[in-house]
Amino acid sequence: MFDLCRKAPAVAAIAVLLAAGGAWADVIDGQWCAIDGKRIEINGPRIRTPGGTRMQGDYDRHGFRYVVPAAEPGAGGTVNMRLVNDNVMHLMPPGSTATQVWNRCGPPIS
Repeated sequence: MFDLCRKAPAVAAIAVLLAAGGAWADVIDGQWCAIDGKRIEINGPRIRTPGGTRMQGDYDRHGFRYVVPAAEPGAGGTVNMRLVNDNVMHLMPPGSTATQVWNRCGPPIS
């Protein structure tokens, strides 16, 4: 019994940290940049595509999917994105098996 009483504060502290982890969870929302200069902006279910089209897609906190609009390369194909960590996202372009690495970036400079 005495041993359990000494461990209780440590167990409680770990439980609090694990519960709080959800509050700090990362999200895919924000500005994303590719190495070739392309940009994507995600805000909930809204996206600004690399071609500049503003549209809706399928959103969850850690992923996003949209169908490429007619005026952009890959039109009609589906783009899938998955958050890797706070600053890295993997993007799978339509018709490709190669995953692209995108990084979080700041707002565009005018």
